[in-house]
Amino acid sequence: MIESLGHVVIKVRDLEASERFYAETLGIEVQSRSESARMTFFTLGRHHDFAIIAIGGSAPPASEKAIGTHHIAFQVSGGLEGLREAKARLEAEGVTVAPVDHRVTKSLYFSDPDGNALELCVDGSDEWKSNPDSLFAPASELEL
Repeated sequence: MIESLGHVVIKVRDLEASERFYAETLGIEVQSRSESARMTFFTLGRHHDFAIIAIGGSAPPASEKAIGTHHIAFQVSGGLEGLREAKARLEAEGVTVAPVDHRVTKSLYFSDPDGNALELCVDGSDEWKSNPDSLFAPASELEL
């Protein structure tokens, strides 16, 4: 019944600050904005793949223990070199990143201004095709 993931919408406190982070720091193209709905839609090639919606400055911060999204992963082009460039760009913007090797993916973990957990990743191997349990392989630090 389901063909693919359509889009993801996350809640943020400050629409403008979050839009700057996703558009300028991460380089995701803004597709459209709605001042009345307090939303920004971003595109990764479709009409909208990702969106943010403002819920106000008094909202509690994202938490590992709260029900909801654990993290959102964005695929990066350019393999490990693309991941290195993303790491340098994020660190230049003052974002703290944690590079992780999951074998099937090589990843950078970090948070947006509201504490929403994010991942940038590249494929590491096709091992998961013959060994689905490799998706749960112990992670190790990734040297970039």
